[in-house]
Order: sequence, then C-alpha cells, then structure tokens
Amino acid sequence: MFSAAYSLIQVLPPAAAVAVRHCCRFRLPTFLLAALICLAAPAWSATTVSSARVWPAQDYTRITLETAAPLQYQLLLLKNPDRLALDIEDLAVNSTLEELTAKIGANDPYVKSVRFGRFKPGTVRLVFDLKADVKPEIFTLKPIAEYGHRLVLDIYPAQGSDPLLAMLEKSQAAQPASPAPPAVPSTTATKPVETPPEPARPAAADAPVALAPPPASRSGRQERTIIIAIDAGHGGEDPGAKGRRGTNEKDITLAVARKLKAAIDREPNMRGVLTRDDDYFIPLQGRVQKARRINADLFVSVHADSFIRPDARGSSVFALSENGATSVAARWLAKKENEADLIGGVNLDVKDPYLKQTLLDLSQTATINDSLKLARSVLDKLGEINTLHKGSVEQAGFAVLKAPDIPSILVETAFISNPAEEKKLKDEGYQQKIAESIVAGIRSYFALNPALARARMAVNP
Repeated sequence: MFSAAYSLIQVLPPAAAVAVRHCCRFRLPTFLLAALICLAAPAWSATTVSSARVWPAQDYTRITLETAAPLQYQLLLLKNPDRLALDIEDLAVNSTLEELTAKIGANDPYVKSVRFGRFKPGTVRLVFDLKADVKPEIFTLKPIAEYGHRLVLDIYPAQGSDPLLAMLEKSQAAQPASPAPPAVPSTTATKPVETPPEPARPAAADAPVALAPPPASRSGRQERTIIIAIDAGHGGEDPGAKGRRGTNEKDITLAVARKLKAAIDREPNMRGVLTRDDDYFIPLQGRVQKARRINADLFVSVHADSFIRPDARGSSVFALSENGATSVAARWLAKKENEADLIGGVNLDVKDPYLKQTLLDLSQTATINDSLKLARSVLDKLGEINTLHKGSVEQAGFAVLKAPDIPSILVETAFISNPAEEKKLKDEGYQQKIAESIVAGIRSYFALNPALARARMAVNP
C-alpha cells in the first residue's frame, strides 16, 4: 500500500502529494490510506498527449504536442551542452509522449534527440539536445478544424542563415556563364553612342521567352535571370483539403511544385525557387516575404480545390482583388485559404512589421493588372489539359498574393474533393502536364509582355 502511495505522490499536484506524505509519515492504518488514495486519485486527472508531431526543415524544426486541455509550461535554454528544457505541469506520461523520442530523425538540422522524465511532483520535463545554437519560440493554439489544443515549439537557427537564398545561389552557380561579347575599341576619347536595340518580334505563345539572353550592358555584364517563386500550398500542421480517398492537398501541391520548378529550370534564362521544399508549414506572409527576398519576378501558388459537393470539378486561376471578390465562390475560397495560418499555427504574439507594410501598400494596380495577364495566360493553357471550373480569371483577397511589387497568381489545379480529379491529381503524368501547362502560360505571358520582365531585372554590380 505504501508503494502505491509513493507512486501516487509522483504524479499528484504538490498540495495533494504533501497530504499523502503526511499520511505515510504518521503510519495511518492501511484502510484509511487506501481510502485517501481512492479519494485523491479521481480528484485530479493529469492531461495526456493525444498526438506528438515533429516537422524538421532547414527553415526551422517544429514540435507539436496536442492535448484535450491547454498546457501550462516553461521553456529554458541551457548551455554546456546546448539543450532546451520544457517543463509542463500536470502532464501524464503515456505511450504517445514516449513515441516522441523516436520521431527525432538524424536529418533534423537542429535537434539531436529528446528525453523526458518526472522533474518534480506534477511536472514533466522534456529535454531537447541540440545540434546548433538556436532561437526557440513557444506558443499555444486553440482548437480548430480537427485539432485540439496544441503546444507548439519552433526551433529556429540563432544565426540568420537563409536556406532559400542559398538554394537560389547554388542553382545559379550551376548554370554555365554566358561569354561576354568582344569589346569594340573606341577611336575617340568621347563616350561612344549606343545603337538602339532592334525591337523584339512578336513570339508565338509557346515559343521560348524572347528575353533569353537579355541585352548585355556596355561593360558586357549580363542582366540577372528571371526568378519565379513557386509556392506549394499548405504543409506541415496544415494538410489543406482532403480527398475522399485520403489524399492530402499539401502532398499534391508539393509534388506539382517540384515538377514545376524542374520545368522552369529547363527554360532559358529562368529559374524556379520553391518557398518550401518539404512537408513543413510556412505562414502566408512568410511565403510572400521569401518571394520578395529573392527579388522574384513572378509568384505562383499551387493548390488543389475542394467543395462540399463531390461533382465540382475543373481548374481555376486567381489573382488578388483590391475591390472585393468577383464571385461568392471566390470569396469563400479566399476565406478558406486565408485560414491556413490558423490551422498551420502562427505565433500571434510576434509582431511582423513586414505584414503591416504589405497590407498598407495596396496601391498596386499595375501589379494586379500584370497578375491578371499572367493568370489569363496560365488559365488558357490549363484549359488544354483539363476542364475549366470557370472560363475567366477570378479575383479575391488572398493573403498569399499580396506582394505589392510581384505579379502573383494562385492556381487551383483541380478539385481534390472530386474522386475522379483526385485520382488524376495523384498521377505523376498528370502532375507533369499541369506543370508544363503553367510554364507554357508563363512563356506566353512573357512573349506578350517582354518589357514587364526586363524592367524588373538588375545588372550585377
């Protein structure tokens, strides 16, 4: 009986544990101690973890504990060696929590391992052994969609390395450099007069972009490559829509985005850069930030639509609207996509000055007009491989399209909620067709608007 009392002391809250200790100290009769244990045990029930998830990525590692009730916690950053100690009150150790130790993989860039134990009565301590100097963020999320309460630990690198820029630089370095034209010697001391470039001839819709290679500067330096930011919608904690056969939208969008990048990279003078290259969550404004950080010329966000009726079908392309949605369906879709931050999990305590800047800078009529031209070109090409849900480009207030200076579109490849289209979306051959159609639309856009692309180019210093 006294061994049972000791076990109970290990999990009871401090006040209850003290009461049981006093009973043991005074050697109460067994039947009284048993009665006390029976009364005390149901009076307090520790919270259990219903799901523990780990999302490792170069950007950051996210660890999520899901429970039926909110957790009280304290996070400590410890040195020599580097580790994080997460103390959680009134938490029961169960098999789900134990499984967390096996979910830390060798490929995690920031976390080496995790261990846990009873730190003090009523408190469980999780210790994360680290591989690098980190800057952690921790916050809670209220229940939404299929999720209960969530405790989210985001582990960022302390030094601001930028995996996206590193990926872009590596991609550009792999391309053979174009030889500079031979210099023409000047016979006078005066500044030579440049010959005006010959006007570009109109190109066919499917012809290679007329911008490759762009005109060289007087010093022979080439202007930079056209950069297209490719955004695979959803990811990590945010699965997006789910098909009837269990397909997650986040998996389809990543597969199509990877094929789209490969197709863009095959184009002369173009490079595609993924905002996410694995299964992890990025806030909507974080996606816009990444596109602006690499000075992207275009932004293409890839999604798979859904609706309450399984017969809804077809591809769609959307652009941003300053004056409300063009239809009830577009407004509904924008609201659904904009809720990705709530589902994926954003720390609302962190103030983002970029968000304020972007939302205030919506005097972007020219950018929206360019987005509509790009969207029309892509929609026409998608219509050659799939039914169009609507024959015109739609507009709504999509948060992910709010870059004030980058033509941006959102492509709904097909309806994942339609069983027939869900099957097509899972087919790699069809995914390739989608990617090639989007690239064909981009080529068509640049063929008709070459000056728009050249205006965003910058000569390397």
